Amino acid sequence: MKATETPPVVTVTEPAPVSKAPAPDVKEKSSEGKVLNVFSHGVLIIWAVLVVMPLLWAIMASFKTDDSILSTPWALPDKLHFENWSRAWGQAHMSDYFFNTIVVVGGSLIGTLLLGSMAAYVLARFDFPGNRFIYYLFIGGMSFPIILALVPLFFVMNNMGMLNTRHGLILVYIAYSLPFTVFFLTSFFRTLPSSVAEAAMLDGASHTRTFFQVMLPMAKPGLISVGIFNFLGQWNQYLLPTVLNTDPKYRVLSQGLVELANGQGYKGDWSGLFAGLVMAMLPVLAAYIIFQRQVVAGLTAGAVK
Repeated sequence: MKATETPPVVTVTEPAPVSKAPAPDVKEKSSEGKVLNVFSHGVLIIWAVLVVMPLLWAIMASFKTDDSILSTPWALPDKLHFENWSRAWGQAHMSDYFFNTIVVVGGSLIGTLLLGSMAAYVLARFDFPGNRFIYYLFIGGMSFPIILALVPLFFVMNNMGMLNTRHGLILVYIAYSLPFTVFFLTSFFRTLPSSVAEAAMLDGASHTRTFFQVMLPMAKPGLISVGIFNFLGQWNQYLLPTVLNTDPKYRVLSQGLVELANGQGYKGDWSGLFAGLVMAMLPVLAAYIIFQRQVVAGLTAGAVK
């Protein structure tokens, strides 16, 4: 009889487990990202405190009495003294300054956006001799200090009979804001699709109708963004109205606040001064809060195609 052969035993060796630990470079990058994130958030928090705290303190001081502002500046008001606001609005003539500022800034803002958008559209969409030269002239206007133009500007406005007038100040504000407006909107119009304008032209629309009914509505985010920037600059403008607008009847808010501070003498109406300051700040804050999404959309438009 033959002996029964025993089958060979096969030993299966399991593969060594693969380590899932991240590479050292990944760990280092992750730790660096966390440190950078903490540092950036810390800087933003400090910046927010530096900006928000003076604003809140001014609002709080506008509802306090003069004695409490000087004795306990960081304490909350015992009650809301709305007479500070009424005194600043009426006796300090803040209502007149507010009206003049709305007229001047409103007129100059409309003129700046209209003329700036038209110039930017032509420079962005049409090729003609001198296109780049005109564009760089606007760029040069952004780098020209306005203080160097005050003396010749004063004599030009005087010869034209526009000193101490609202319409004269409106024209100066438009000229002052056009360089940045054209620079901003030229880049924005270049990002808009040209096929839409070509389709409008094929349908029989003129260049004027194509601009106002097709391209200008498409540029709404850019118009809102540059409009907010111009509004902030023109609302807070002090140097130009001080030189070109010396008539007390046509003073704007920036001049009115300085007059309110200088006209106190030894009376020390600090509560009225802070009330007038908050009045001047509220329209700016309201405009930015309302249009903040449009501002961000206008700044980021064209970044991703």
